[in-house]
Amino acid sequence: MSEARVNRRFQDRTVLVTGASRGIGAAIATAFAAQGARVVVHYHQQRQLAEEVASRCREAGGDGWALGADLTDAQQAQALVAQVRTELGGLDTLVHNAFAPYRFDPDRRQRFWELGWGDVQRQIDGSVKACFDLSQAALPLMRGRSQASMVIMATDLVTRPTIAYADYATAKSALVGMARQMAADLGPLGIRVNCVAPGLVQGTRASAHTPESVRDQILRQTPMGRLATPGDVAGAVMLLASPEAAFINGQLLHVDGGLVMA
Repeated sequence: MSEARVNRRFQDRTVLVTGASRGIGAAIATAFAAQGARVVVHYHQQRQLAEEVASRCREAGGDGWALGADLTDAQQAQALVAQVRTELGGLDTLVHNAFAPYRFDPDRRQRFWELGWGDVQRQIDGSVKACFDLSQAALPLMRGRSQASMVIMATDLVTRPTIAYADYATAKSALVGMARQMAADLGPLGIRVNCVAPGLVQGTRASAHTPESVRDQILRQTPMGRLATPGDVAGAVMLLASPEAAFINGQLLHVDGGLVMA
């Protein structure tokens, strides 16, 4: 396969990335665009940042649209999909990256006994419910598409709670469980569903408050001796969405340098 063909393997394919106004989501959006994709950059409140990401998608060689929605509201999720249908006609890849705001700060985290159910519910709504509603709304746009896929962002804390963030990780655990059921149901329709489980990712808003002592602890336990970058996560997402992964379905791919080996 020629280098040019590999570098444009998502040419004219339509990709929706949720939570793409910054951080990991922005890296995923621009990476798809660099390989020729038409990328919908979803945002909740950060419209200007999303417009900038969409512009970078166009500069990278693909195309980009910034569309806003509160994905915890099923009607807004449906309206987002309706916009995608109007603008682009169909959808090849749906990347569920959005989640309820969270700060990975071990010094200020709530222990299990300090949580209320509302804290857990907030994370479930931001991860599980948002994925459920948007996936159901998007199905008519994805059925019958060649190599259709969904990639869902989880966390390696599901497998190894290096630090216990019970509300966040509980929601992500439920999300992984739902993704596997989706993979079983949607596989016969030609739609693959997989999850990516990053470790601590440097340079993101969520990890900005992680103390150096905790970073050093994680580094000592990571065989590859560094933290993940947004680009590392984007690479894994693109792999799972690519034709090379055409027979990979229902899997959880860790992107943490070997911190978790499962």
